[in-house]
This record gives sequence, C-alpha cells and structure tokens, in this order.
Amino acid sequence: ATEAGFPDEVVQIVTSSRNKTPQVGNVLCNSSLVRKLSFTGSTRVGKMLASKCSHTVKRLSLELGGNAPFIVFNDADVRKAAQGVMASKFRNSGQTCVCANRIFVQANIFDDFQQEL
Repeated sequence: ATEAGFPDEVVQIVTSSRNKTPQVGNVLCNSSLVRKLSFTGSTRVGKMLASKCSHTVKRLSLELGGNAPFIVFNDADVRKAAQGVMASKFRNSGQTCVCANRIFVQANIFDDFQQEL
C-alpha cells in the first residue's frame, strides 16, 4: 500500500495463526480504535464477526462464501467456456468471492476444454 502512495496508517493488514484467529478477531471487533473491518471468508465466520462488531457499531465489508463452481456441460461452446473460466478465475486478481474455485466439466468435452485452456 505504501508503494501505491497510501500513508502508512491508512491500510493495515493483520495476519494470525489459525489457532490465534478467534482472539485476534475479538480484539478487532471489540476495540473502539478500529472503525472498520473487512473480511473475506466463510459465511459462518462473517455472521460471527457481524454480530461481534454490532456492539461497537463498526462498519463492515464482507465477501462471504467463496466456493463458486464453474460448470461446463456437453453442449457448451468450449472456446467461450474456457475464456469465461479464465475471466472468472482471475477477475480482480482472483480476489472476489465469485471467482471460480471449482471447475466441473462433463467427461465428453473435458479433453477439448483442457486444450482450450
């Protein structure tokens, strides 16, 4: 963020080990110093964060779910499907909750689809 010209205090990213995540989340949700929380992940955790942030009326940005399938049926235009999966997977550098994370292709066209990629 600094290289892009943002002041140091504007963008702050907090990482955590998996077993410390609940404690870190509680601190962020309950702190009056934190004015906004952004989270990308499961709906279950998003609901929990929304509930915890309600006590401090904190602004939230949530991208939830993230298991978007891309399904290609036998009657698909294989070239267009391959272009579509690439556009979907790499939209916003792959950082949206609707990017294809699972690609299902019917067996009869699998080889053709793979060649198009």
